[in-house]
Amino acid sequence: MTMTHSGKTAEELMSLEDKYGAHNYHPLPVVLDRGEGVFLWDVNGKRYYDFLSAYSAVNQGHCHPRIIGAMTAQAGKLTLTSRAFYNNMLGVYEKFVTGYFGYDKVLPMNTGAEAVETAIKICRKWAYEKKGVAEDQAVIVVCKQNFHGRTTTIVSFSSDDDSRKNFGPFPSGFVAIPYNDLSSLEKMLENPNVAGFLVEPIQGEAGVNVPAEDYLRQAASMCKAKKVLFIADEIQTGIARTGSLLATCGNCSCEKKCERQPSTYFKADMLILGKALAGGVYPVSAVLADDEVMMVIKPGQHGSTFGGNPVACAVAIESLNVVNDESLIKNARELGKVFRSEMEKLIAESPLIKLVRGKGLLNAIVINDTPEGKTAWNLCLKLAENGLLAKPTHGNIIRFAPPLVMTEEQLMDCVSIIRKTVLEYKV
Repeated sequence: MTMTHSGKTAEELMSLEDKYGAHNYHPLPVVLDRGEGVFLWDVNGKRYYDFLSAYSAVNQGHCHPRIIGAMTAQAGKLTLTSRAFYNNMLGVYEKFVTGYFGYDKVLPMNTGAEAVETAIKICRKWAYEKKGVAEDQAVIVVCKQNFHGRTTTIVSFSSDDDSRKNFGPFPSGFVAIPYNDLSSLEKMLENPNVAGFLVEPIQGEAGVNVPAEDYLRQAASMCKAKKVLFIADEIQTGIARTGSLLATCGNCSCEKKCERQPSTYFKADMLILGKALAGGVYPVSAVLADDEVMMVIKPGQHGSTFGGNPVACAVAIESLNVVNDESLIKNARELGKVFRSEMEKLIAESPLIKLVRGKGLLNAIVINDTPEGKTAWNLCLKLAENGLLAKPTHGNIIRFAPPLVMTEEQLMDCVSIIRKTVLEYKV
């Protein structure tokens, strides 16, 4: 048994989690100790390529020195004031992030689920005070197979039985329609009580489901025509992951960053961000909207002790600057094309993989097995043995989302690991 610097073996450390921690996760049997860039090392010193990026929170790479530097510098001065007082970082951050994404206002929070809850509250209040929906009658349309978090409100409209069972009673006011289905959305929008359409531009947890090219733009246009808020949950897809600043873009500042043609633009009425907003070093999330929507929230109606704290502000500014300065949008776009091309070649060689899908460096392969089967899990165990960390989702799908600082040489090394693992796998 190899002893770690803590004096305990990897097996002992996993046993501690099992004994003293709630069993709400089922991690791969790897105990990680440190990270740098695209790499992680376990407690025994073995190095791995990270192909999950903490569910796209570590787009800028592990322990990016500029982001860590911003965090430690601010932590040495002032960490928390609450919102009972002003602090010298919040206004600077608010001006920076609203300008970066092209909105009038931002409401800062900490986690992705908190940001989704915030957007739901704002949407409902806007519906009653601006659209004229009768009190307590507002409806928010969501998509089946969604993943927006795990609070009791959010799981109330989840399609995942495990997320819902024995957590009720649930609040009403949500209706789920098929993803990537404009006709279903059109029918729902005939209801004058519909306040918002909450959607992931790409359904990540569902297995990287990518909609039709024009789905999001048309959905946003349909919502606008019916005075319904289009709410984009870009917690996982945002901040360069899909090869553009956002998977939904709609302003001039984005044009310079993602190099899209203006004809493809539209702007979400509310934008929800998290994860990579802080480069994986601190919990930071945000809801952005223009004044007509955001200003329905008054003092005392919503807040967070830690939301907008000075450390979060410093970290988020530097995290977004790194995205620009290191051309991570372009890198994700170009490497994503290479990766999917290489996976298509592998599909032609092995019956184990049915298809590859994705955008930028958010991709997935679908394994030729049932969702109840163990092939995807066993493949991930073999990938870890070969030096690459990934995790199954929905049973027979493996999501691949490396840090965006990856080089093409490193990507091809990872392709070799995946190819070797798949071709050598014994059913």
